[in-house]
Amino acid sequence: MKDKVLLFINGDAPKSVPDLETYGLIACTDGAFHYLKNLNFPLEKLDFISGDFDSHSGKDENIYEDKFIYTPDQDKTDFHKALEIILERGFTNVDVLGGSGGEQDHFLGNLTVAYRFKDQMNIKFFDDFSEYYFVPKKMILQGVKDKMISLYPFPMVDHITTNGLNWELTNGSGSITTKLLTRNFAVKDEVSIEYETGDLLLFVGNNYFRP
Repeated sequence: MKDKVLLFINGDAPKSVPDLETYGLIACTDGAFHYLKNLNFPLEKLDFISGDFDSHSGKDENIYEDKFIYTPDQDKTDFHKALEIILERGFTNVDVLGGSGGEQDHFLGNLTVAYRFKDQMNIKFFDDFSEYYFVPKKMILQGVKDKMISLYPFPMVDHITTNGLNWELTNGSGSITTKLLTRNFAVKDEVSIEYETGDLLLFVGNNYFRP
């Protein structure tokens, strides 16, 4: 069974999209609908389009009106409301495109929304530079030698130990206000990350980094 969701939200439009056949559900927020049209995305593949439709142009969207889910709650972002719908449909693994770029308050808001859902869903963001997501207390990355690895405390992380990075951490700590752990890179194909307290946002660069 295809248990993953592909969700497009209203940041920078992706330059390419993954294989749609690997996903059990494909959706977008109403703002992302417009850039999907410009990308000649097969809109019939969308299972739903959600949002408050404040950017609805009223033209050829009407063809897909039966897929609209109106979510007018102004106390939540369109991204937040789309994740709620996905959870209601029984999915917990979500790949997100369009999470970065555009207005940077949206980007920060998207990270905060993902943080709120991190114990219920596995949410991965993808953009032209990297993939990024909140990581569990213990994990192993595969196939990352020479890739940029940034560890971003959210807002703090303690007792963190890594193996496979150029600048290793041993029972270290980080904080959004005092010590970031960003712009490292992998010297091994396999990298392990383990920490005890706090939360950690991981960025893995798309390109190989050789200093």
